[in-house]
Amino acid sequence: MSASGGTKAIVAALAANLAIAVAKFVAFVFSGSSSMLAESVHSLADSGNQGLLLLGGKKAQREATPKHPFGYGRERYIYAFLVSIVLFSVGGMFAIYEGYEKIKHPHDIDHWYWPVGVLVFAIIAETFSFRTAIKESNALRGKLTWTQFVRRAKAPELPVVLLEDLGALVGLILALGGVSLALATGDGVWDGIGTLCIGVLLIAIAIILAAETKSLLLGEAAGTEDVDKIEKAVVDGETVTGIIHMRTLHLGPEELLVAAKIAVRGSDTADQVAQAIDAAEARIRTDVPIARVIYLEPDIYSETRAAAGTDPKAGPGGPADGDPGH
Repeated sequence: MSASGGTKAIVAALAANLAIAVAKFVAFVFSGSSSMLAESVHSLADSGNQGLLLLGGKKAQREATPKHPFGYGRERYIYAFLVSIVLFSVGGMFAIYEGYEKIKHPHDIDHWYWPVGVLVFAIIAETFSFRTAIKESNALRGKLTWTQFVRRAKAPELPVVLLEDLGALVGLILALGGVSLALATGDGVWDGIGTLCIGVLLIAIAIILAAETKSLLLGEAAGTEDVDKIEKAVVDGETVTGIIHMRTLHLGPEELLVAAKIAVRGSDTADQVAQAIDAAEARIRTDVPIARVIYLEPDIYSETRAAAGTDPKAGPGGPADGDPGH
């Protein structure tokens, strides 16, 4: 997986979640806290999610085949989508069920120091994991806000890890609050309420992840900045006089397909057009290295057809279309 896939952040989150899951389950066994059980399942689900992201990154590296001529780059999108399903079903739904049962049948928390100690340890560990994800993301997001980064990132791993770590930290605080209120009031219902809140939080994050990765799976265009670079690289002002219409599509986070119909002069020879296309492809790959698959079709641009509204450039989806984000 490339550096933009956030492998370091995934491994850091995986190590933290495995250690935290074990600690939370031990605390549940000794204390009987439903918040601790929900949190241990949450951490276990997160560990599985990080495993899915690493597996998706590995599978995406496979070479293209005759059956899949554009390669397997979208494997990373598929596994990121699976993460949202696991987070919703295993993490969120289980926590809601456990919280409901605890509210319906509350009981006291035994050996309070176990859940409190483990939660404090987990908050510290998750903070380090979250810090790693932030550091990895800052190297890529530039001037984008965090919301824009999550919505526009073409590599799904870092947004997934960021949202997971954020959800884990907030969930730990909710669990600590529920346990603390249950201990302070002697009413185990508070522990169940904390567990219920964790479930709602996880489902909300899962829905956000599903929506973002669904857009990637459907196929997204290049970002506005890359589209501008491609347009400038295509036109040389001599043989290639303009772009009639253009489409871009991410075949994977680091692989872009570019298809364009370009305008050439009717007086140009086939040899001149062929050389111009080769030169344009070279300029595109220099300016936008992720443009791996490029198809340029020459055509004679007609101002008459454009004025009549029959030229493709005048219709929707031309080069003026921006990047809608996820």
